[in-house]
Amino acid sequence: MNVHSQSRRTMPPLPQTAPAPEDRSLEILGSIRQAFAEKGFDGASMQDLARAAGMSVGNFYRYFPSKAAIVEAMCSYDLAEIQADFAEIQTSDQPMACLRDRILAHFDEEGMKDGQLWAEITAAAIRKPEIGSAARQMEETITRFLCAIFANVTRRSMEDACRRYEGQCQMLVMLVKAMAMRTAQCGPATPALAAQVVAVIDRILTEISNDKAEG
Repeated sequence: MNVHSQSRRTMPPLPQTAPAPEDRSLEILGSIRQAFAEKGFDGASMQDLARAAGMSVGNFYRYFPSKAAIVEAMCSYDLAEIQADFAEIQTSDQPMACLRDRILAHFDEEGMKDGQLWAEITAAAIRKPEIGSAARQMEETITRFLCAIFANVTRRSMEDACRRYEGQCQMLVMLVKAMAMRTAQCGPATPALAAQVVAVIDRILTEISNDKAEG
C-alpha cells in the first residue's frame, strides 16, 4: 500500500512533554540561539549570551543559571512545536503522507537553520552528561510521537507499535538530525544524497504502512 493512501482513525494520545518555556524565556532563547550556534557550546560564555539577549549577566542568570538549563529550555520549546506538528498529523486524513511531508520539510533551507546549533549541542552531549540526558529525552519523546502515528496506521496497540517500530523511528530521527548537522558543516546536500535519504524514508514509511495487524 502506498504511504499516501491512509484513512483517518482515532489515534493513541500523544505523549506529554514538559511545558514550553514562558514568554520572556522564549524571547531570550530566540535572541541567543545564533550566538550559541556561532560560538559553540564551550566558546559562548554566559556573558556572551547575556550580551546577545541585551541583559545584564545577573539578570540572565535568573532565567538560565547554566548552559545546561538553556539546552533543556531549547529542547522543551522545540518539543512543544514538534508536538503541535504531530497533533496536526493526528487529525489528518492521510497521516503517513502528512508525516512524510513534515519530515521532508526539515530538509529545506528553513528547516535546516538550527543545524549548527544542534551540531553544537550534540557535540556537548558527548562530554556533558546533563546535556546528553536532555538531548536523549528529546529523541525518545519524538520516537514515541512517531510510534503513536504508526500504531494508528497499522491498527496496533501503542505498546506493540513501539516494540515493532522502535528501530524505524530511531532511524527517522537520526536521518533528520544527521542531515541538519551535515548541512551546517558542509552546506546543502547534493541531489544524489537527498534522493538517497528520501528513498530510505519512503521505504520505512511504506513498510510500516503495509504491516497492518491482522483481524
